[in-house]
Amino acid sequence: MAGIGDVVDSDEEESKDRMFVTALARGLDVLRSFTSGEALLGNQEISKRTGLPKPTVCRMTHTLTKLGYLRFNSRLEKYQLGTAVLSLGYSALAGMDIRQIARPFMQEMANATNASVSLGSRDRTSMIYVESCRGQGPVTLRLDVGSRIPLATTAMGRAYLATIAEEERSALMDELKARHAEDWPAISRGIEQALKDYADFGFTMSTGEWQPEIHAVGRAIALPDNGGILAFNCGGAAFLMPRDKLESDYGPQLLETVRRVEAALSRP
Repeated sequence: MAGIGDVVDSDEEESKDRMFVTALARGLDVLRSFTSGEALLGNQEISKRTGLPKPTVCRMTHTLTKLGYLRFNSRLEKYQLGTAVLSLGYSALAGMDIRQIARPFMQEMANATNASVSLGSRDRTSMIYVESCRGQGPVTLRLDVGSRIPLATTAMGRAYLATIAEEERSALMDELKARHAEDWPAISRGIEQALKDYADFGFTMSTGEWQPEIHAVGRAIALPDNGGILAFNCGGAAFLMPRDKLESDYGPQLLETVRRVEAALSRP
């Protein structure tokens, strides 16, 4: 689920689009408040994360609980995601054929590199893992399907930025600037370097910008039939994946893995 600051201004959207349903958007914002690290939230906490008034949040959580999208823990007086959300998530994953096609190639690379290889989709200013494979090495990233990582500072997110159309990237950069206001100068320079790396090498790199101990490479893929853009990464401990090895080893291996996935997708 989205972190603080990922919530869309529903009133602004409504003013631009008369078909926009503000109540629905607010309900979804409530659901996005929950993260893997904070599975239990009270109305006050949800209000702080969404920017919605507490009375509005109370009505939303009551309705979502009635529908099975939230569960109320009476002992702690907090809410957690309900099984109805899980059913939607699993249905979405089941409909992504690329997961089944890509997984054997991803696992092969993970085994060869003793690193983690993952596939992600954009959600606002984040990337969400929809598939993940780990090698047998003692130090690998412990991020599973459903994990959320920032778009601006990760190799996966930067690969997505490098692949989308310039107009869309410009609009998304404005969102990122607002999201990372104080850190934007450094983050912006990192993104510009990533775009250059993508042009020069065919992949992006993140060398500690997200987390100091993590390095990674990223490459995006455009799905057939206007199916959108997903992005792959290969990441692990920084001391095992210095930048020179990202350029000479892990990046080229990721390019080959993505090429094989694209070839498999193109088969009738």
